[in-house]
Amino acid sequence: MKAAVLRTFGSPLTIETLPDPVLGTGEVIVDVVATGVTNYAIDVFSGARNYLLELPVVPGPGGIGRVRATGPDATRLQVGDWVFCDPTIRSRDDAANPDMILQGWTYRSAAALRLHRFFHHGSFAEQMLVPTENVTRIGEIDPADAGRWCALGRLLVPYGGLLAGDLQAGETLVVNGATGGFGGAGVAVALAMGAAKVVATSRNERALDDLVRRFGPRVRPARMTGVETDDRQRIIELAGGPIDFVLDFLPREATGSQVRAAALAVRPRGRIVLMGGVRADGGDFPLPYVWMMQNYITVCGQFMYPREAVARMVRLVRAGLIDLAQFDLTEFGLDDVNKAVAHAAANAGPRGLTVLRPDRHGAGG
Repeated sequence: MKAAVLRTFGSPLTIETLPDPVLGTGEVIVDVVATGVTNYAIDVFSGARNYLLELPVVPGPGGIGRVRATGPDATRLQVGDWVFCDPTIRSRDDAANPDMILQGWTYRSAAALRLHRFFHHGSFAEQMLVPTENVTRIGEIDPADAGRWCALGRLLVPYGGLLAGDLQAGETLVVNGATGGFGGAGVAVALAMGAAKVVATSRNERALDDLVRRFGPRVRPARMTGVETDDRQRIIELAGGPIDFVLDFLPREATGSQVRAAALAVRPRGRIVLMGGVRADGGDFPLPYVWMMQNYITVCGQFMYPREAVARMVRLVRAGLIDLAQFDLTEFGLDDVNKAVAHAAANAGPRGLTVLRPDRHGAGG
């Protein structure tokens, strides 16, 4: 099979011919048709993100494809089925505390290295070996639409946070950092789940206005200034009532003060879910002990999403509650993988969707 290979950090990916994956029990081989390219892939490949990743590797976290072969334990999957490949692979020998990797992207601990070495290669290839439980049928689609279905990977991450915080129809949500890729998708998913209002925070006024144009008056744009008390007051005023839930997607460069500006706006018995990338050098964001205790505040971190979320998200799309056409799709053939990485970096934001098509080898874009 042909694949894009990262051999050293800081070097371009190279197109190589690798052995086809070999099927075993508990595994599925998928012909990869389309896979998303994240806007920060360029930083992963340069080494700037310091992701735990053994090289050489075929990168690429998840994607859309068709089943080529199944192991003897698969009871529903059929050859030819259209599927979403979930990159969040969990070890099977400790259900209470599984080790975890993102296939073709990173492993999270030394214990997860064995898992990373076995399910090593990701989706920037014509074929991929995936655990059976990480393959979810999406129903029949037009092959031309496979790239648009890669938006599932974008939508599922905030969906995991909204499920963790138990968003209920009619509630008011703050998406802190709403104009990034995952934050913008979080706005769309929250509205599909029945949120009455979504206060969307960002410094990017133009991107906020675009969210309002796309989703209507249930989105309340809150342009942040960096002054914590002023920003919190603006969030509260735009909510026009109690804030039930804060979903934080602030990026690595954000400060603890920016996190706290939204978090402290939540109502008594409210929930705060942290899914962003704020680094330790961004400053701590201590929340007042007495305020949390007396107001029954729930704070939790959430990484990715539960396995059952994939099928539920497919149903939201099939029901018309989420429109995949909201994303501006740009596709590249496998031979143009480095152009795809550069394009994704230059077009970061809530609408851009850069997709690599391993089923195509000519020029794309």
